[in-house]
Amino acid sequence: MSVLTVEQIVAAQKANIETLFGLTNKAFEGVEKIVELNLTASKAALSEVAGHSQSVLSVKDVQELIALQSNLLQPLAEKTAAYSRHLYDIASNTSAEFTKAVEGQAADAQAKFANLVDNAAKNAPAGSEAAVAILKSSVSAANNALESVQKAVKQATEVAEANFNSVAASATTAAKPAAAKKR
Repeated sequence: MSVLTVEQIVAAQKANIETLFGLTNKAFEGVEKIVELNLTASKAALSEVAGHSQSVLSVKDVQELIALQSNLLQPLAEKTAAYSRHLYDIASNTSAEFTKAVEGQAADAQAKFANLVDNAAKNAPAGSEAAVAILKSSVSAANNALESVQKAVKQATEVAEANFNSVAASATTAAKPAAAKKR
């Protein structure tokens, strides 16, 4: 029967630590992108508020003020939708990196475990064929279940993304008539 050596255990732990640090770096990259997005949006908003304040101070009558306020709504809705899309893209890309890493680790672990089962089967004592067959069948069923879960998660993610895009498009479209009515 195949026994894990100290070198194999150390190598596995080293690989796990490298994966952990790689995922941690990916998480920090995602956070950095979100912070950068928020800083950019904050700077733009501050600049726009300053410009809008100057415009409000130069208004001569109530009609002009109402028109100025109405013209502010449409770009605001579009910018909010763009910000949300960008934020979603960052989160989605970071999640995809995590998923890719986890799937890679899972595939590697499955291959190693299957190899271990095969080695154990080769070295199994006579008469244990039924137990080995049950073990192989269990491993195969677990792998199939894992693949099914991964496919379901991927499909759910795609549906969520499609729904998000649909809602964002609807919100932007809905804001256009609302801004036009106020004029």
